[in-house]
Amino acid sequence: MKSKIYYIVVGLFALLALAGCQGSDGALVVATDAAFPPFEYVDEETKDIIGFDIDLMNAIAEEANLDIEFKNVAWDPLLAGMADCQYDMAISAITILPERAEQFSFSDPYINAGQIITVAVDNDTVTSPDDLVGAIIGAQLGTTGAMEVEEIPDATLKTYDTYELAFLDLMNGQVDAVIADYPTAVAFVNMNSDDLKVVGDVFTDEYYGIAFCKGNDELISQVNDALAALQAEGFIDELVNTWYGDSN
Repeated sequence: MKSKIYYIVVGLFALLALAGCQGSDGALVVATDAAFPPFEYVDEETKDIIGFDIDLMNAIAEEANLDIEFKNVAWDPLLAGMADCQYDMAISAITILPERAEQFSFSDPYINAGQIITVAVDNDTVTSPDDLVGAIIGAQLGTTGAMEVEEIPDATLKTYDTYELAFLDLMNGQVDAVIADYPTAVAFVNMNSDDLKVVGDVFTDEYYGIAFCKGNDELISQVNDALAALQAEGFIDELVNTWYGDSN
């Protein structure tokens, strides 16, 4: 009897785990941290999640005939949730890294978005990471921007739950610079061009990918095929122009 009860309990937990991955009417759950413009953020008027990644994922779903449902999840729980297969997919400007690929699978890359430095508009002393030795530098917690700050000698990393908070602190003089993905930095600079500017060149190569629960090879193949078709059509280039363009 004890053994039978044990297997019933284990079976119930397995069913609950599977249910946790399903959206309404069986839709695939796509996690995103909607605090990372221009890739994903909440429209203040409509309260809808919008952005580059959202448009891309919707286009992939249409191309591959997938029924999807977005779930807004904070960054650290998003990564942990993907490792535990709490979501079917995640699209949230996720840089493909070897340590992440050990925890969940990735699609083919869909964009290269390396790191760049943002400073106050009147700062004429910083043009590269070499100029940030000993500086106080902001970045979002757990991002590759934060990792790059830790490589700068004597720099102090100040972390934030969102990049919006980091850029606000930069405008208020609380940090000397912010290191962020190029598209994100450009988006904030374009919204605050009287106060901020990007400087120097993109100094890393970083490729974004869509994350998947390990072992979901069929879904990965469907998404990669759709992604390749959209790239061939020039759809991703259109999204770049629509959502962030350039810093000039």
